[in-house]
Amino acid sequence: MRSRLWILPVLTALVAVAVALPALSQPSARPEATGVVLAVHGGAGTALRREDTDARTEKAYRDGLADALRAGRKVLRDGGGSVAAVEAAVRSLEDNALFNAGKGAVFTEDAGHELDASVMRGSDLAAGAVAGVRHVRNPVSAARLVMERTPHVLLTGEGADAFAVRNGLQAVTQDYYWTQARWDSLMKAKEQSRGGTSPSASGKSADGKSADGKTAGGKPAGGKAFGAEAVGESAMGTVGAVALDRKHGLAAATSTGGMTNKMAGRVGDSPLVGAGTYAKNGTVAASATGHGEVFIRGAATSTISHLVEFGGRDVTAAAHEVVHERLAGLGGTGGVIALGPDGVLAAPHSSEGMLYGYLTAGGEIVTKIFPDESRTGR
Repeated sequence: MRSRLWILPVLTALVAVAVALPALSQPSARPEATGVVLAVHGGAGTALRREDTDARTEKAYRDGLADALRAGRKVLRDGGGSVAAVEAAVRSLEDNALFNAGKGAVFTEDAGHELDASVMRGSDLAAGAVAGVRHVRNPVSAARLVMERTPHVLLTGEGADAFAVRNGLQAVTQDYYWTQARWDSLMKAKEQSRGGTSPSASGKSADGKSADGKTAGGKPAGGKAFGAEAVGESAMGTVGAVALDRKHGLAAATSTGGMTNKMAGRVGDSPLVGAGTYAKNGTVAASATGHGEVFIRGAATSTISHLVEFGGRDVTAAAHEVVHERLAGLGGTGGVIALGPDGVLAAPHSSEGMLYGYLTAGGEIVTKIFPDESRTGR
């Protein structure tokens, strides 16, 4: 009997090894940064590459992220709350034609624009959202108004547009959202759907900035862009922000133009609480970007919160598990920015690249646009 006692410790060791092996095969779950009070993302998808990105294009994307962080920083420095900070940051991204939200939104299959956005406040789980709006300059502000001035969470279509105007938001015509780069991407997508090939696009927005992820010589910076967008389409898309204010309140916001050539009426994860956006004090504020249908099915952002609250995970481990394991198991890729109540930021992404940046409590602004800059990506 005594001679068999060695079996127990050996079996225990074998079990420990078997448990550890799956974790070793996954990307390490490391925090992106600590002491963070605000973070933004500009979408996930095919990556910008250092060797293919000229200095002007790099500066344009970094400035776009930094401008959004500065907008949110001003709110926080003036004593404003996390909701106002994420709204200000996302508005800045919506006004920047490089990103797929507001100005520069992608086209639907009928050559229109339908925009979605949401906001959530962590202190009481209040939330507001709009979907399929066609005439709101800043959908994230409309989403905040839904949260603060109605008993509802989500307004859609004409009703949401009318509500925004009644409450003083600037209305625009559809041509406000138009950029040459997005139009070229629609033409490519339609050509591909017919099984043909498309001519090289100009890759320039109305202000001359490169907005389609191409090199100066016209080569695509990556393969098929995320969310069924055309080859050569920008890696950038959905935008979002998460914030932590002086009262330890968390908030999150997300805004998007959706997918190039999407069906009219299609709604993705961005305006859906628990999928594209979630915030709860004490757990996490999270904003997602990626394969919207999969993020909806996987309840991406609320699952991160639940893993923290009920599963004993920290924010980094929870975000990593959702992006690299749960959503990947459903066949989707993308990323999240997830900010904990202690200022720990996670930014995992399973896509080739993700644009994001953050602001620390000490005032430092950091932007990351190339894959080799990411600590918690692929």
